[in-house]
Amino acid sequence: MSALSLAARDSSTMLRRNLLHARRYPSLTLNLLLTPVVMLLLFVYVFGDVMSAGMGGADRDAYIAYVVPGILMMTVGGTVVGTAVSVSNDMSEGIIARFRTMAIHRPSILVGHVVGSVLQCLMSVLLVGAVAVAIGFRSTDATALEWLAAFGLTALIALALTWIAVGMGLVSPNAEAASNNALPLVVLPLISSAFVPIDAMPGWFQPIAEYQPFTPAIETLRGLLLGTEIGHNGWLAVAWCLGLTVLGYFWSKATFDRDPS
Repeated sequence: MSALSLAARDSSTMLRRNLLHARRYPSLTLNLLLTPVVMLLLFVYVFGDVMSAGMGGADRDAYIAYVVPGILMMTVGGTVVGTAVSVSNDMSEGIIARFRTMAIHRPSILVGHVVGSVLQCLMSVLLVGAVAVAIGFRSTDATALEWLAAFGLTALIALALTWIAVGMGLVSPNAEAASNNALPLVVLPLISSAFVPIDAMPGWFQPIAEYQPFTPAIETLRGLLLGTEIGHNGWLAVAWCLGLTVLGYFWSKATFDRDPS
């Protein structure tokens, strides 16, 4: 077999391993998935009327359309926290040391985590999206091409955040530290344009919400799903995703290749 074939075989084996772990221990995935669902229901049914009134008198249906893209991005950020925890568990429980002694393609260990996490992110987004549709979200103005672009953007964001989460898991001494280190991936969507427009925020806070990766991603996804203009946010979102992917990949690879002490 060629080197590429061996790498693909080992990566698929590691992917199956991680998917089996997720199936056998679903509690972490369910806990991470529960958070965006609760946030969606909370902001729609508890704060929905007040929030929509503060956005120029829009009704609740309009606020559902506004808030759902942000909740979907929050779902991705929350799901990859489980990846950081999983990688940290592998490092601390000794299985990685065992893999290092075996004749396998070493990067396949990380590839298995990354691909498995991206698949879990997409499944989580679909489940949260189904809840959003059930409570009234509609995307009637989006074309098939815009739906495809929205799916591609979600996968790209999941890939970028997963590589960052893998790096966080590799440098964490235990699962609790990995969960804490990955907390910004959950907090950043809360201080973005996910729930209110940036123009409605205090002036001193607007740069914090604007100059971060989640805001252009949310604005792009919102435009694609609702069939509205996305402006320069599309290019910013892709640039953020590519930059984070490259950063996360080289950080994870350098950390993983370092000889254990």
